[in-house]
Amino acid sequence: MGEIWQGVHGPLSPTLASPEGIADRSRRRQSRGGRFWILLDVLTVVVSAALAAIYKFHKGPVVEARGFWHGTLIHGRSMGVLLALLFGFSAVLIVTSRRLHLYTPIRLNSILHEQRLSAQACLYSGLLLAGTLYLIHAEDISRSVVLMTVALVTVGLSVRRLVYRLSIYRRFERGVGTRNVLIAGTGPEAQALRNHLDSIRHLGYSFKGFIDLSGAGSGPRLAACSADVVGTLATMFQSARKEFVDEIFFTTPCERGVVQDVLQQARAHGVDLRVVPDMYDGLAWNSPIEYIGQFPTIPLHRGHVPEMGLVLKRGMDLLLAGLALVSLAPLLLLIALAVKLDSAGPILYLSERIGKKGRVFRCIKFRTMVSDAEKRKAELAHMNERDGVLFKISNDPRITRLGRLLRKYSLDELPQFINVLRGDMSIVGPRPPLASEVREYKLSHLRRLDVMPGITGLWQVQARQDPSFDNYISLDVTYVDNWSIWLDLQILARTIGVVIAGTGT
Repeated sequence: MGEIWQGVHGPLSPTLASPEGIADRSRRRQSRGGRFWILLDVLTVVVSAALAAIYKFHKGPVVEARGFWHGTLIHGRSMGVLLALLFGFSAVLIVTSRRLHLYTPIRLNSILHEQRLSAQACLYSGLLLAGTLYLIHAEDISRSVVLMTVALVTVGLSVRRLVYRLSIYRRFERGVGTRNVLIAGTGPEAQALRNHLDSIRHLGYSFKGFIDLSGAGSGPRLAACSADVVGTLATMFQSARKEFVDEIFFTTPCERGVVQDVLQQARAHGVDLRVVPDMYDGLAWNSPIEYIGQFPTIPLHRGHVPEMGLVLKRGMDLLLAGLALVSLAPLLLLIALAVKLDSAGPILYLSERIGKKGRVFRCIKFRTMVSDAEKRKAELAHMNERDGVLFKISNDPRITRLGRLLRKYSLDELPQFINVLRGDMSIVGPRPPLASEVREYKLSHLRRLDVMPGITGLWQVQARQDPSFDNYISLDVTYVDNWSIWLDLQILARTIGVVIAGTGT
C-alpha cells in the first residue's frame, strides 16, 4: 500500500515570539534536546577514567599503585583534585562540543566531519587537563592514566556517535524517523532544494510537495514544480496537516509581513520553519546558518523534541517486550496450538495498519475469527455498535469459540510484542487504525498518528466499551498532548486490572 499519510511533532504553545527572540528560543530548545547526549558524554568520561585507572594499577608498577592508593584514597591528599579535574574535563568537553555543534541534529553534519570534531573536542579537553595537572604539580595522579583516559574518551565518543548515526541511517532507509518537508516556492531555488534533499537520503528528509506562493510577492513558478504543488499560501498548514509535515522551507523571497504571519502559524501548529537566506534582513537577527547538506538555511522556529523521554520509552518497550516474549513463550505456543486445532485457517492474523506518520505496517495477532471474516464484513454492517468509522459487534458471528476467550482477556494481542521489537509499535499508545478508517478522518483526527501506536493506551483502560468515536479520538489526542513516561507507567498499571477483569470483546 505504501505510505499514505505522514506526521508532525506535537503542537507547541501558540505564544508568539518577536523576531528578535526567535534565535534565543531556538537555541534554548536545541539545548534541551542535547541534554541526553551531554549526560552520555559525562558517563563516557567517568567510565573511561575508571577503566584507565583499573588497567594502570593492575598492570603498572606496584610502587606507583601503592603510592596512588595511599596518597589519594587513604589520606585524601589528591582525591579532591582528581574529582575536580574529572569534573573540569567533562565541563570543557561539553562546552567545546557545544561550540563545535556536536549536539545538533545529525543531519547537519557528515560522518567524517562529526568524527573530526569529536576528536578535536577531546584533544582540546585533554590538553587543558594535562596542562592543569602540570601547573598544580599533582604528582599522585599518573600522567599515563590521564592520557589513557583521553584516548578512551575519544574512541568511546567516536564509536558511539558512529554506531548511532549508522543505526539512524538504516532507519531512514526504511522510512522510519524521516522528517517530512514542504517547500514554499516554485522557482529554481525550490527545485534545486528538492533535488538536493532527494539525492542525499541520509539527511533523513522526505519531500511532500511545493507550496505555490503566487500573489505573495514570490518569484515565478517553475514548470517542473507544477505537478508537485500541493497547496497555496492560504492552505499551506492544511496541506501540512494532511501530509504530517515536520518542516517547511521557504526558498523564495516574500514580503516580511507574509513570513511573519507564517512564522506565527508555524508556532501554533508545531511545524518547524526554515528559510534559505536572501531577503529576510531583520527577521532572523543572530540566527545561525545551518547547512542541510550543501544548502544554507536559517531556522526561524524549531520545536522541542523530548529526546531523553523518547529514548527511555524505546528502551522500556524493548525491555518489556523482550521479557514478555521470553516469559510467555510456553503460553504463546499453547495458544498457537489451540488456534490451529479450533478452526481452519492460519494461526496468526496479519492486518495492514497505519502507524506513526502514516507508515503502513503489518500488525500481528492471533486469529480469532473464521478465515473468510473480511468477506462477510459487509453483510454484517447493519449490526455495527460503534459510531463514526469504527466497526465493532459484541456477538460477532465470525468469532470462533476460542477467539471469544482470547479477546475477553486480550490474549490475541500478545504477538504484537513482536511489532514492538521491530519498532512498528510501542507498548503504550493509540491503537493502530485501519487504512479505511484513516481515510474517513478529519484533519484534527490525524493528531493521533503523531506518535507510535501501542498495544494498550488511555482509551483501552478508560473507555474500552464506549461506542463514541469522538471520545475515542479525544482520549488518544489527550494522550498525545500530555505524554510522559509517568503516564505510560500509569496506563500499564491500569492495563493489568483491565486484562484480569476480562473486559475485551
